[in-house]
Amino acid sequence: MKLLAPAFAILLLSNLALAADSPIARLPAVSDHPSDPVLAKMFDGIRARGGQPLNLHLIQGHAPELAKLRAETAYAIRFNTTTPPLIRELAILRVGAILNTEYDRKQHIPMAKACGLTDAQLATLEHWRGSAAFDAREQALLAYVDALMAGGDVDDATFGALARHFDSRQIVEITLIVGNYFTTGVLTKALRIEPETDGRASVRGKC
Repeated sequence: MKLLAPAFAILLLSNLALAADSPIARLPAVSDHPSDPVLAKMFDGIRARGGQPLNLHLIQGHAPELAKLRAETAYAIRFNTTTPPLIRELAILRVGAILNTEYDRKQHIPMAKACGLTDAQLATLEHWRGSAAFDAREQALLAYVDALMAGGDVDDATFGALARHFDSRQIVEITLIVGNYFTTGVLTKALRIEPETDGRASVRGKC
């Protein structure tokens, strides 16, 4: 194996250092080993699940108590709901598509694919009404998400279609999932939180 030329090695190390110091948002990141006890416990909990604090956590950390509640909500959505995982991820990705948020796409496309999202579904998600890639249940979900994102005034036909495929608990879960990821999308866009480029995830597991 050839050794790097000194000048090239210095340039490479300099670029790595610059990348490590690059801002991840309009606000500075909090430390990933914070002195704040609420954040320290939250970040320790993320690591205990096999993950690492994400850029989102490092910016939300400026409001520790709210960051803690949002992290707990995200885990509850993933692990303590009865809504099928693919339906959950479709809802999240549709919110991200409407808001045009790159952050959510980077985090949730791999997860959605692990949950069964097809390439055809991903390719036509932005124009799903003209796509044959989604079945009746998925179309009912996407129509409901669109109505929620348009202000929440859901007409009876849209709600009736949703209710034919999901029970009361799941309807509430889906509605709260959309609301939660709308907040995430607004936060990541307004504060310009950069997507992770180092493969970090907030928990072990893909779906």
